[in-house]
Amino acid sequence: MDKKVVIYSTPTCHFCHLAKDFFTANNVAFQDIDVVADRAKAKEMIDKSGQMGVPVIFIDDEMIIGFDEGRIRELLGL
Repeated sequence: MDKKVVIYSTPTCHFCHLAKDFFTANNVAFQDIDVVADRAKAKEMIDKSGQMGVPVIFIDDEMIIGFDEGRIRELLGL
């Protein structure tokens, strides 16, 4: 069963790049939302997470703040 993976990120965020590289290396499809380019999505991220920092990652309905590789692996079954 495929998981829905969404990452709220910025182009200059080191941990965002680590997360996206991890998803790519593990053949995990993900939606990347650039919160610098899309202010409405930035507000959506803050409303959902209470966080202003990135990355904020959703795997199905589970929220992960930052790049927590262990938790990501667990949720993706890797």
